[in-house]
Amino acid sequence: MISISPSPTPPPPPPLRRARCPGGPVLAPALDDAQLAIAADGLALGQWARVRSLLAETGEDWDLRGHRLTVLATSPGSAAWAGDWRLAEPDSGDAATLLALAAVRLALHGESSTEDAAEACATAARMLPEDPTPWLGALILARRTGTPDARDHAFRQIRARHRDHHHAHHLMTAALAEQQPGARDDPRHPAHAFAARAAARAPADSPLALLPVVAHAERYRVLAAGGLAPADPADCGHWSTRRAHQILQDAFDWWLEWGGEDHPRGKVDLNFLAHATFHEGRMAEAAALFQRIGPHPTRAPWSYTGRDADGAFRAARDTALRRAGDTTAP
Repeated sequence: MISISPSPTPPPPPPLRRARCPGGPVLAPALDDAQLAIAADGLALGQWARVRSLLAETGEDWDLRGHRLTVLATSPGSAAWAGDWRLAEPDSGDAATLLALAAVRLALHGESSTEDAAEACATAARMLPEDPTPWLGALILARRTGTPDARDHAFRQIRARHRDHHHAHHLMTAALAEQQPGARDDPRHPAHAFAARAAARAPADSPLALLPVVAHAERYRVLAAGGLAPADPADCGHWSTRRAHQILQDAFDWWLEWGGEDHPRGKVDLNFLAHATFHEGRMAEAAALFQRIGPHPTRAPWSYTGRDADGAFRAARDTALRRAGDTTAP
């Protein structure tokens, strides 16, 4: 079991947000959730009461709750501080869930056992049977260390509680993209089929409409890793096929109609869509997306094939804005 014994107060760690020039992009996991960023920085200093208040305000918005808890779990010392919270409030399901997600992170970094992390997720799930978030922790763990059966079971448990769980669908898409790694751009590949089904059955305003774009990027990641696509996405035609064009057109049209920017992980979708439109050469559309992303790039997909995510995002953004300006200049 994971120890929840009191821990000595460590020296203050650096804040989660790196200093940048005003308006510059920041690879911050909280994205545009200012309350979350404040709570995460506070948790790094042991201020778990602020986290308790934030999660109480979050309620049963499961996508927002999942986003906030997974980000909080990345805060320095989160497992220790969550353990202290559990000692103070042993009946708190929020404390148990934060401890579970922090334990998963430790396990994935080789700093704790996968068995302890799995047990922490199971404990949180028993305390909060309606909450998909402990199962999100189990899915994250199984995605990297478990069996396909364990992964699929966790995903089914999440969908039983929140049918259109955004983060869970992204995780499954990434996992399925790694099946049949040598297969070329086959529209029948499990990742493409899964994404298409999820997009089709989701409500019209659901950001899962953009999941086929995510599947396309995840397949590029796998193909490039296997030497079947260039490491530089600008050097391959992965985004210029007829099917890719249709996927991107449908996704961009959905964004124009629905936006989806009030979703807690909306910036994740925008980054995938901007990445795809940029590499297809649609600079005007990419520039519009970069404007909406603002200072909130995400590590994926800009980091794929081992690239520096921050540098790749900046270069693509600057190029798209410049070329879009050139085409609209008198």
